Amino acid sequence: MTAPILKQNRHPLQKLLCAIALSVWAATAAHAAPLVEPTLRLKADAGGNVGRVALTLDACGGQTDTRILSALVENRIPATIFVTGIWLKRNAAAVEIMRAHPDLFELENHGGHHIPAVDTPQKIYGIRSAGSPEAVRAEVESGAAALARTGEPAPKWFRGATAEYSPSAIAMIRKLGFKIAGFSINGDGGSLLGAKETARRIAAAKDGDVIIAHINQPTHAAGEGVVQGLLALKAKGLTFVRLDDADGVGNDGTTD
Repeated sequence: MTAPILKQNRHPLQKLLCAIALSVWAATAAHAAPLVEPTLRLKADAGGNVGRVALTLDACGGQTDTRILSALVENRIPATIFVTGIWLKRNAAAVEIMRAHPDLFELENHGGHHIPAVDTPQKIYGIRSAGSPEAVRAEVESGAAALARTGEPAPKWFRGATAEYSPSAIAMIRKLGFKIAGFSINGDGGSLLGAKETARRIAAAKDGDVIIAHINQPTHAAGEGVVQGLLALKAKGLTFVRLDDADGVGNDGTTD
């Protein structure tokens, strides 16, 4: 955005109006600081094996993709599931399946209402941000409270809606005691990719990668691709780990 140009020979009222416009522009520019989309990687596997990858699945709202859930249980593939309070209310049966397999599923905090953890008013991918520090805190804490009501252990990780953050929100979330879960491979493009491309992206994972995909869109073709990609990784001999079972390192102050 280009700042308004002030001319010297204007009427005092015009100068005042221009000064106000300049102040508004400066405030807008300050609020438009770049957002952060953090990465997260696992430390290299010291065992000399093919490698480890972490599968993280967002459950934003909606229902449960049973294609993915069934494949994880049948093939003994561990996963970290980031759940919102909205999803928890609508998917009690899926939650019970996950709780019945504590060796496979780790449930973590995706917020109470799937609101981006950005403390200035704006939209990210069409979703209105929290808009203030107080609203960011409420989103994080309400997500943790929703998980507590299921009887799950207190969450240690947080991933905000859209996985983008304002730097000041990152600092606040860390002070609340949560690590922030970035990723290194966007597996399904927000569940909007086709099955073939989703499978290709996930199957390309290597030692240390953290994959993000979605488990809340049962009608999307991407879910089929998630299953295909995971089975391809298993066939290669990669080991799947949950975030709590691995040493993940993120940038932008998200894990340190």
